[in-house]
Amino acid sequence: MGKNKKRPVYLNLFKIRLPVGGIVSILHRATGALLVLLLPAALYILQRSLHDSEAYARIAAQVATPVGRVVVLAIVWVFAQHFFSGVRHLLLDIGIGDSKLVARRNAWLAFAASLAVVALTGVSL
Repeated sequence: MGKNKKRPVYLNLFKIRLPVGGIVSILHRATGALLVLLLPAALYILQRSLHDSEAYARIAAQVATPVGRVVVLAIVWVFAQHFFSGVRHLLLDIGIGDSKLVARRNAWLAFAASLAVVALTGVSL
């Protein structure tokens, strides 16, 4: 067997440019994992807020701070990005938008839609 001289010896992952569809796919997996990991904390906060009115007031006061608003916007972005990229993947699975140009456009639309949801949420906070 001859050795392939063109095979990379050192692979720098920071120099690899993924297409936007690949980035959306990776973000879909990452946001899904993050949502699963954050579920116990979300359930705990919900349980504490339903415990009594003082606990609800403390949680509402923490969310009203600038750091709390940034956390809320980050959580909204995670939900929105996961949702819109999931819809994109479902459409690709049934054969809608599977050409290269349309798939790239839909990936950008998934990003834009998630940022639009975050912007609308930010305005309403």
